[in-house]
Amino acid sequence: MARYGALSAPTVRYSVPPMKLPRAEHAVVEDAKVRDYHLSREHPVGRFKAAFFGALGYTRAGWQRLQEDLLELGRVGVVEQRQKSPFGQKYEVRGILTGPSGGRADVTTVWIVLDGEDVPRFVTAFPGEVR
Repeated sequence: MARYGALSAPTVRYSVPPMKLPRAEHAVVEDAKVRDYHLSREHPVGRFKAAFFGALGYTRAGWQRLQEDLLELGRVGVVEQRQKSPFGQKYEVRGILTGPSGGRADVTTVWIVLDGEDVPRFVTAFPGEVR
């Protein structure tokens, strides 16, 4: 497996080049989405994700690390699925995050390019299995 910072990408051979997140180098992950949702143990829904990311060593105090790792996953990951929504084009990008504690887990991220825009915006992350 190749190593990309906190993300490991499996070695896969494609008959056609894999699709990447469009304009991923300009992707946006809002501070509050990471700090106040994905890493908040008080948020009614986000607390479950906070427990998952906490097991990998991510903390609310160090929320920037998860933000950076999600951006990296968006840049190097392969788009697994696309879906048009009423607001724009959505993309699912899967990868393996390696957290600050060294724990590894499969993660699916969801991104959207809003109608009238050309920048992918982070929507959410779904935790997978801890490795």
